[in-house]
Amino acid sequence: MIVSNDNAKTGGPKIGSEKLVRLSEAASLHLLGLLKNKNYETGSLKVAVVGGGCSGLQYQMDLVAEARSQDILIQSRGVHISVDPKSAVFLSGSEIDFSTDLLKGGFRVTNPNARATCSCGDSFST
Repeated sequence: MIVSNDNAKTGGPKIGSEKLVRLSEAASLHLLGLLKNKNYETGSLKVAVVGGGCSGLQYQMDLVAEARSQDILIQSRGVHISVDPKSAVFLSGSEIDFSTDLLKGGFRVTNPNARATCSCGDSFST
C-alpha cells in the first residue's frame, strides 16, 4: 500500500509508504543534520514536482516545520518526507540520494517514471 487514510480522520496528512519515495542512507544522514540545525525535530523534507526546466518538469525540495493536512507523509530511514498528491503521481517508486561530489553534488532523484531528462539532470518528462 502506498497511501493510507488513517491519519485523515484527525485532520493530519495521509500516511504513505516507501513505495512512493524513499531516501538513501546518505540523504537521510544529511537531512537529519539539516532538520536538527533548523530545530525542525518533527519537520520533513517537502518534495514537489512543478512545471519548468528543459524537459518540462522539475523537482522542488524544501525543509518544512510540519506537513500540510493534504500532503502524504512518508517516513524513510528516520526522516519524514511530505509530498502533495499531484506530485505523488510523478514520484512513485523514486529514491532521493545525496552526494558531496564537487561538480554534481547535492540531492538527486532517481525516478523510474522519467522517460527523458535534460543533460544537467535537474528536469525530466514522463
